[in-house]
Amino acid sequence: MTSAEPVPPAVTEPDHGLDTALRQERAHHDTCRAALAAMVDGADLQVVIGEDVSASGADAEVLGHGLRSRAKALRELPEGPLFFGRIDLVQGGAHHIGRLRISEHPAAPPLVVDWRAPVSRAFYQASARAPQGVTVRRRFGWAPGSRGDSADLTGLEDEHLRGGGPAAGPGGLLLRELERPRVGPMRDIAATIQPEQDDLVRGGLADSVCVQGAPGTGKTAVGLHRAAYLLYTHPQRVQRGGLLILGPNRTFLSYIAEVLPSLGETGVRQSTLADEIARHPVTATDTARAAALKHDPRMAEVLRRAVYGRVTAGHAEDLAVPDGTYRWRIAGDRLTDLVGAVLAEEPPYEVGRERVRSRIVRRLLTQAERRGGPPPAAWLRRIERARAVSACVEALWPRLRPEEVLAGLLADAQALAAAADGLLERAEQEALLWARPPRSPKSARWSAADLLLLDEIAGLLEHPQGYGHVVVDEAQDLSPMECRAIARRVPFGSLTVLGDLAQGITAWAARSWRAQLTHLGKPDATVVPLTTGFRVPGAVLALANRLLARLDTDVPAARSLRHDGALRVRRAPDGGLTAAVLAAVRDALTHEGSIGVITPDTETARIGEALTAAGLAPPNGRVTVIGATLVKGLEYDHVVAVEPATIAESEQRGLNRLYVVLTRAVSRLDVVHERPELPWAAGATGEGPPG
Repeated sequence: MTSAEPVPPAVTEPDHGLDTALRQERAHHDTCRAALAAMVDGADLQVVIGEDVSASGADAEVLGHGLRSRAKALRELPEGPLFFGRIDLVQGGAHHIGRLRISEHPAAPPLVVDWRAPVSRAFYQASARAPQGVTVRRRFGWAPGSRGDSADLTGLEDEHLRGGGPAAGPGGLLLRELERPRVGPMRDIAATIQPEQDDLVRGGLADSVCVQGAPGTGKTAVGLHRAAYLLYTHPQRVQRGGLLILGPNRTFLSYIAEVLPSLGETGVRQSTLADEIARHPVTATDTARAAALKHDPRMAEVLRRAVYGRVTAGHAEDLAVPDGTYRWRIAGDRLTDLVGAVLAEEPPYEVGRERVRSRIVRRLLTQAERRGGPPPAAWLRRIERARAVSACVEALWPRLRPEEVLAGLLADAQALAAAADGLLERAEQEALLWARPPRSPKSARWSAADLLLLDEIAGLLEHPQGYGHVVVDEAQDLSPMECRAIARRVPFGSLTVLGDLAQGITAWAARSWRAQLTHLGKPDATVVPLTTGFRVPGAVLALANRLLARLDTDVPAARSLRHDGALRVRRAPDGGLTAAVLAAVRDALTHEGSIGVITPDTETARIGEALTAAGLAPPNGRVTVIGATLVKGLEYDHVVAVEPATIAESEQRGLNRLYVVLTRAVSRLDVVHERPELPWAAGATGEGPPG
């Protein structure tokens, strides 16, 4: 739950007005707490009563599911403050804003208004220049880690909006909340949403949007809050179509797992693309070249040719179907024309197969009607299941399994050459071929990229079940083939695409959002940049911005609202890198919050052993030692970045990796280096901020 430190009073004498307001707000919170407890008890009672309701089986099941879901969601609400803001309106009255609507009776005015309700939008959008009917916006300061005790309400801050004065900067409570140390999993930002973020959160269900978010601009939180908003605003449509949150890895998913439940939304599927497409365990590893080729968009056409190449598009054998003493016949050229017509319609493979069967049966039915009138239904069922018809369909349009198709390509040079003709060079084909083909597809060992190709083939055979809305985070690192896998799962729904081109670290990372959105099946999606940072301090962001000119991406530089934080660059003497890292960690431990020691991948084990030996990185402690490759999506209050020049020289987009490393710090950044060169300023050495 969101919390913030109280703002110290400007004068030493007691502020009786503040004390009175705090007493009133604490009393209101007590009333809200009692009302919420009654809501939970009422929801449980409705489940019991609903079990005795007389209704049809389907209606009873729907009613019971709805009642149980409501009761479960209320019981699972995390403990914490029930409201974080209030707006006083020109026409009189006030609304407290929180994560859940709370009322003493369903028909009674709410004690707390859900942050997603239309009336709450003014809390985020109102300003002195455009007050939107709001006279006063109040923010509340709760003690850090509050579980919702009213005594934890320790401060409040009023912003008077009437009068049309200049726009004010963020107040003390808001800044303290933005700057609060990040300990544990990701928190929601419902209390601190800014106007540009609110516009994205409240976009329509049918709108696909891409958020190009610089580090610390809250793009991930915007995506999650947009999911919560859509579930609140379009509950039936979203639940009917399904909503999916796709993260880059399971570590990232565990980091964000508590955000939606804290907003009152449970049961939302949060997954990785690897989990969504998993048909087999990953037991093989590709070479770098083979992996890059399997992620290449040209493979989509290679696989399509391989699948539809199994169809008999040339001369077909005549069909003869025994029927008692008579034989129904269809000439081979007629069957060839029939198959060609179905191919021209470009249906999914399995749909095409059934169309071939149905059209064969229809031709036979026409012959039967001409010979003796409409036959009985039993005759039609017998002909549909006739062995000769099934054999003909199998010969013309054989049943396929993805594993058979892919194994047939990767184990057979001639088959791959035929499918890849004009698409892949001979050397590329050789890189794809298995060195030791398995005896059969059942014994094949599949790589992670193979599973992506199997999913592509499965999508050619039969469209997968789609979602109504999908939120895709870290989308800049998706390959074209990964984008296609996502597009297949949202053919008629919408996407919220989140990412930062500057943070692309995979070999196939996107350099253009328009191209990436085309692969995702939403070429016309709106691209919106977020450039105001709330998480990364200004000095850290300014250092990271100096790398942008060297990255092969066109993204705007970010600015930070935060003027706190610290940045230090430490030059270690020759042979003294480990000692300098230990000193930096000891300094970091004197401050509150988490500490991430981010190293070149080749140095992670050594640095970790040294910290453990020094007693600075005990299990489950505040210090985490992690390689630069794995730090994507994570954040720490204090980052110790080790040897940036080595990270920048990584084989794969090293400068982008360094950009990611530097922007993991949300309070303080120490750069420790032994090598004299620094990637952002050639020749910069010594301690202190880079010049």
